[in-house]
Amino acid sequence: MTDDAKSQRVAAVLAAIRPLAAEYYRLTGKPLGVTGELGEHAAAELLGLELASARTKGHDALRIGADGTARRVQIKTRVADSKGSGSKKLGTLAHHDHCDTVLLVLLGAATFDPREIWEAPMSALAERLAKPGSKARDRGRLSIGEFKRIGRLVWPSPGE
Repeated sequence: MTDDAKSQRVAAVLAAIRPLAAEYYRLTGKPLGVTGELGEHAAAELLGLELASARTKGHDALRIGADGTARRVQIKTRVADSKGSGSKKLGTLAHHDHCDTVLLVLLGAATFDPREIWEAPMSALAERLAKPGSKARDRGRLSIGEFKRIGRLVWPSPGE
């Protein structure tokens, strides 16, 4: 199977899974376990990223610049409430030198389609995580709201 055919097949599988994941979430209030894959695929497709191999340490994708340099991207995905924020925590951020930037993909609860993608430099997130006074930060976790305050909206474009 060619890379293009494989990529098309992965997209088809994820398109089939998306409504099932949304229904499971509506019925149970819990994610099905494919949220991360849906977010990674959406970010790669919408932002032109190259997904890394499974179990690559510290990053999920690469962003290749016009000059050919690769920036390592960690991708976190959450199902968003109607406001797209709240106190929900992100998964643990692997804040070491295996990542340059972090994307937060917010999926709509009704369809699991991407609603927003936020980006923050790992250096700024690591600085926030280093501040004392929070058990969650000690574990490498930030809330969606904290991430948004540090980052910037990259999709849809802020002007859309």
